[in-house]
Amino acid sequence: MGLGAGARFTWLGHSTFLVETPGKRHLLVDPWVEGNPSCPARLKKLPALDALLVTHGHFDHIADAVSLAKAHDCPVVSNYETACWLRSKGVATTLEMNKGGTVDVAGVKVTMVSADHSCGISDGDAIVYGGEAAGFVVTLENGFRFYHAGDTNVFGDMALIGQIYKPDLAMLPIGGLYTMGPLEASHAVRLLGVRKVVGMHWGTFPPLTGRPEELRALCGSKVEILDMAPGDSIE
Repeated sequence: MGLGAGARFTWLGHSTFLVETPGKRHLLVDPWVEGNPSCPARLKKLPALDALLVTHGHFDHIADAVSLAKAHDCPVVSNYETACWLRSKGVATTLEMNKGGTVDVAGVKVTMVSADHSCGISDGDAIVYGGEAAGFVVTLENGFRFYHAGDTNVFGDMALIGQIYKPDLAMLPIGGLYTMGPLEASHAVRLLGVRKVVGMHWGTFPPLTGRPEELRALCGSKVEILDMAPGDSIE
């Protein structure tokens, strides 16, 4: 399955994506691998990682951030509050930022954009404030841009994300309950003006009932909803 991106995107299930960039760097977005019931066993052994990107602090997006950052000696990109928590757990290198900011990491540019969601970090028996949830627009070495929305509902300023950054590929949650479902995601696609979409945050648990075929039916033939099962790659 081709995108013309010069990159490889592998879905590890839920919202976790392994991205091999045109420069052969490896990014892991929302690192939930070991306890992720959707992640195929063969993919739990990861290549050397050059950076981790964390959209927010819920366990199904950050659970392996500390262990992987230490094992791979790589930086973690997150908001300021989540970065402070990561450092308190022994992560050596964090690239803290906030919405509207851009950082250079592993040869790519990572821009943090808004999301409509909560962000509490489970720390033992406590819930620690983790700043605000976000999404990322990542510009690869060859100019290809992908938008990982994190956990979010649809919101009107997705139109600005589309106008300013013009993503070539969008990864959108569609499961419902904790995020938008297919109906809301179809409006997100329209606001973004994107033509290639991967649905995520679906099927991991029974309540996440939204499915790509529902989004496809709502979006029509002008938008390509890419068929991916956990473990699949697009290149």
